[in-house]
Amino acid sequence: MYRARLFATRHSRAYEAFYNAVEPLVLFAIKWLSKLSGGRLDGFITWTESKTKGLLFDCQMCGNCVLSSTGMACPMNCPKTIRNGPCGGVRENGNCEVKPEMKCVWVEAWDGASRMKGGDKINEVQFAVDVSHQGSSAWLNMLKQRELEAAAKAKHAADLQAPST
Repeated sequence: MYRARLFATRHSRAYEAFYNAVEPLVLFAIKWLSKLSGGRLDGFITWTESKTKGLLFDCQMCGNCVLSSTGMACPMNCPKTIRNGPCGGVRENGNCEVKPEMKCVWVEAWDGASRMKGGDKINEVQFAVDVSHQGSSAWLNMLKQRELEAAAKAKHAADLQAPST
């Protein structure tokens, strides 16, 4: 898996282009599979995502995926699970202070981001991981979040149009 992570950051531009091309299709397919099955396929969707992202990115399935913002390096591979840059303990050779045999995840992330068109996203501050999402599908979580935001927006628009008494 470690080799997959290194490969993904070295080829982050190609991964980014592929991701941008397939994201709408994947989201569409997952949305309808989940709706048509009444959620019964959500476990299969999560399992498939886990295996695919694990193979391609050494993904840790935090359910809050930020690969496109971190040079295709999963920040959950950091022994300290830091999501906003190196901890300050990066060794002179770029390796991790906790696991000296491993290259710092954030050194990899900055390298990967430097190759990407959208590489400036690495400067965006990431929220702490919602541990209740651990092991869940980031795709399904993203769809649920979008549905909640759309419902809130529709409610707000309806409230604005309702006559005040």
